[in-house]
Amino acid sequence: MWSKIFGSGTDRERRQDLLLLGATLALVTIGTIMIYSSSSFLALERYNDGKYFVKKQLFFVVFGIVLMNLISRIDYTILRKLAYPGLVAAIALLVLVLVPGFGIKAGGATRWLRLGVVGVQVSEFVKLGLVIFLAHYLARQANREQGLVRNFFYPLLVSAVCAGLIYRQPDFGTAIMLMVITLSIMFLSGTKIRYIVALGVLLVPLAIYLIYQKSYRWERLTSFLNPWGDPLNSGFQIIQSLISFGSGGAFGVGLGDGMQKLFYLPEPHTDFILSIIAEESGLVGVAVVISLFALLIFRGFVIAWRARDFFGNLLAAGLTMIIAFGAAINVLGVMGLIPLKGLALPFISYGGSSLVMSMSAVGILLSISSRCRD
Repeated sequence: MWSKIFGSGTDRERRQDLLLLGATLALVTIGTIMIYSSSSFLALERYNDGKYFVKKQLFFVVFGIVLMNLISRIDYTILRKLAYPGLVAAIALLVLVLVPGFGIKAGGATRWLRLGVVGVQVSEFVKLGLVIFLAHYLARQANREQGLVRNFFYPLLVSAVCAGLIYRQPDFGTAIMLMVITLSIMFLSGTKIRYIVALGVLLVPLAIYLIYQKSYRWERLTSFLNPWGDPLNSGFQIIQSLISFGSGGAFGVGLGDGMQKLFYLPEPHTDFILSIIAEESGLVGVAVVISLFALLIFRGFVIAWRARDFFGNLLAAGLTMIIAFGAAINVLGVMGLIPLKGLALPFISYGGSSLVMSMSAVGILLSISSRCRD
């Protein structure tokens, strides 16, 4: 029984994708260093301890590495048995977040559950659960006759329920990201392209309506188009981020010597950590981070291509897209190329939920890679 779960030992372990593993550990290392650099002044003011944030992150780094290693040794096909229970648990937790007294409210949003001394951002793990469910369900449907209900409406409805609950927190960016990942996996599974295009045509006006419905979303969009129109309010964050990029030049001002983290950029250790990297290590540092993400994403899709079964194909592609979309939205947002969405930079931004989810995803990818076809 244990050999079926954990595989056949050292031969499989040697076949794990070492480039994927190396890129992941490099990003986590950069993230840990930059969290300390970007948060020390803020932590000193709030908690009288300059190492407050980095000490908490180090706990999740160690936990994430151990979890990643454990998951990588487990046969990924075991996850098929968890697809439905995991989905039900994810939806239940999303509902629980919205129940008064259970969810933690911060910054006008209720996105966390308190588990002892740890706050868990449920939406991060919903991404993982939904991808596992979609990969299992669509792989099972692959050898059956294509039907509009079973192959399109049913998986779409499940994703829409998850996205709708996340939207209620409110977390518009993650809800949109979840739907984009869903449509991408459905496309890869063989769902007819005309169905996906038709749905996309319907979703665009809905997204515009939802943006216009909330003033802060509309202000975020208009500040993206012209941040200098309101430099002290809606445009403040992106202007300070652009100043960070401009100040860093090619090689940066030096690790620890950045000025924008001194209460100019709000929460510099989370959404805007790449801006601090740009200021302190310059274009070279940003290029290294982006190159590591590109390598990780490339290897993720190679694993998806080489997986031994259709479930592995879809699962690896879906997990890679979680990381790829998260990284792209954060990088483009802090550079002022798209409206800010408030999404963490995977592996690098401060936050235990994001880090543990991302490293769990890499653990599954390593498990698939060790069992790829030759």
